Amino acid sequence: MLQTVDVRTDSDGSVVVQPHGLMDDACAVHFQQVLVHAVRRVRPLRLILDLGDVSTMDPINVGTLAALCDLADDHHVVVFMDNSSAEIAHQLQAAGVPPQRLRTSIQTATTFQEARAN
Repeated sequence: MLQTVDVRTDSDGSVVVQPHGLMDDACAVHFQQVLVHAVRRVRPLRLILDLGDVSTMDPINVGTLAALCDLADDHHVVVFMDNSSAEIAHQLQAAGVPPQRLRTSIQTATTFQEARAN
């Protein structure tokens, strides 16, 4: 069962959603509500899901994140999914999440360094 979902707004206006623990059907409805509220009501330029503390994700939640990409596109919100395990990243890609939405901490650091160099 999902222990908690932390939501914060970064200084650049990005909304960061960080779920913790096991993401199974017991937490699916609450997690969907958090994500839909962020996209439809808050409407940040960027919605970042920090999946670094997620141990396992069931197909319901994988499908939710895949559908989130389309919903966010409709509302002009850019979605990134950061720090997922290789297994979860594979599940997300198999469900249709575009690979450019998946970022590891190494990619994030590299992108930051490249932007800084330019």
